[in-house]
Amino acid sequence: MAPVIPGFDYRRVPVADGVSLNVAVAGSGSPVVLLHGFPQTHLMWRHVAADLAADHTVICPDLRGYGASDKPPANADTDTDPAAYAKRTMAADIVALARALGHDRFALAGHDRGALVAFRAGLDHPDTITHLACLDVLPTLDMWDVLHGTTAAVGFHLFLMAQPPGLPERMIAACPDDFFGHFLDLWAGDPRAIPAEVRAAYLDACRAAVPSIVADYRASAGVDVDHDRADRDGARRLTMPLTVIQQDWGAALGYDAAALWRAWADDLDHRTVGYGHFMAEEAPADIAKALRELLTRQRKL
Repeated sequence: MAPVIPGFDYRRVPVADGVSLNVAVAGSGSPVVLLHGFPQTHLMWRHVAADLAADHTVICPDLRGYGASDKPPANADTDTDPAAYAKRTMAADIVALARALGHDRFALAGHDRGALVAFRAGLDHPDTITHLACLDVLPTLDMWDVLHGTTAAVGFHLFLMAQPPGLPERMIAACPDDFFGHFLDLWAGDPRAIPAEVRAAYLDACRAAVPSIVADYRASAGVDVDHDRADRDGARRLTMPLTVIQQDWGAALGYDAAALWRAWADDLDHRTVGYGHFMAEEAPADIAKALRELLTRQRKL
């Protein structure tokens, strides 16, 4: 049996035609939704979620295509919807999830892939998202802009999963534990932060979701770029208080992360930290503190 977040109630919530999300809920008070990254599930928030649930309603879903949530097909060379894993679609899932649980407005925090969904939700649903946090990611359009030359090798998986349907799925499915485990090992600043039973749960979940995980990444090389570019060209911005917490990848890849985020946000608190990528598991007290500080900020008029 897969690990759970102690004290959280688990349920399945329909959010779109044929798509239900696995979600863990606990606490009471103003709602906060926490979105996981790759190659993880909602379990990555277990420490932070327990902290915030002391005085907030905390909602931790598995994103569509991940964990125990539904995984609609999305192959561009078939008659299935090529936008099934667009971040716009996944953001709409989260808004529908919150509304199904009785919340028309809520704070939203995301890590990695979940941060891209959170970013899109902030742009598409500005009157719904009260506060926004994005952990260790750049907006999709900026990410592709800064990856160039030999330094782009750090993002080899982005290029692999951007390829047309077929080859990436077969390659990853041939050795899924090696592929997904590579990132759990490489990106962890403190391997002890992901205990054996949680690591096993992540690998089990990813092994069962190769096509949908690839589809999520493929969308980020296609439809998500189109959506970001249209918003940047139209000067569409994030209007809610935004906290961004990142490793200092800019020093290695040659960009100013704070400046990139500032171009999207009216009210930005950008923090550079020394943790590994899995910061909600490596430094949960710090991340919970940062989220609490975000939740006290007032939206600028």
